[in-house]
Amino acid sequence: MIDNPRSPRVRAVAKLAKRDARSETGLFLLEGPQAVSEALTYRADLLVELFATPTALERHADIAKSAAESGITVEFVTEVVLDAMADTVTPQGIIAVCRQFPTSLKDILASGPRLIAILEEVRDPGNAGTIIRAADAAGADAVILSGRSVDLYNPKVVRATTGSLFHLPVAVGSELELVVEKAKGAGLQVIAADIKGADLLAARKAGALAAPTAWLFGNEARGLSDAHYALADWVITVPIYGHAESMNLATAASVCLYESAFAQRS
Repeated sequence: MIDNPRSPRVRAVAKLAKRDARSETGLFLLEGPQAVSEALTYRADLLVELFATPTALERHADIAKSAAESGITVEFVTEVVLDAMADTVTPQGIIAVCRQFPTSLKDILASGPRLIAILEEVRDPGNAGTIIRAADAAGADAVILSGRSVDLYNPKVVRATTGSLFHLPVAVGSELELVVEKAKGAGLQVIAADIKGADLLAARKAGALAAPTAWLFGNEARGLSDAHYALADWVITVPIYGHAESMNLATAASVCLYESAFAQRS
């Protein structure tokens, strides 16, 4: 059992909370039984190390079973060591180290997608992770994070996906102009979501949402620039019927993605 929170191995895991360490190693931190379980089920080949307290592994016998079936050894650690490794204040007793696995933009668009989400300068990790989760739930084919968006492997992004990171391809790093150009070349219309746009119901009535679509979501505070509006085929807003001042980006993105999912399946 690992019981020294200051050991080099523990410190190496803890450093993965920082972007520099993730970039240097090509690894990222995966926290909690739900996320680890999804990784074991869908991408066990990515797991480099798996740590757990004896109590946590006893509670999650399914993880122990999946790890054994995948040939992955579970390293037992004390609560103090797990706390030192974790990015969260109250970790849930299980942590893994995984290899990063972004998908290329080319491969995503070559697969003939009908619904994708593009995130341009989305900086809040919770929003980015929740949009990936919503895209997964809506049956989207992929998510693309522009080069100005938050790091996909930020621990808060990873946690917010609750395992959806392992369910659909995600591309990172490309500039928005290139992403839009390639998306249109692959037969996708580009719909920008912004408060300056037309009512979502108008696009629904026009039948526009049934076509293969790349939804474009911008920065939480500034939205999209005029130049980015010009790249889109439509600019649409989710209407607010009550008295709310605005809608959270991830919530609005969930509505938009599901509107397309409903239209494409009707």
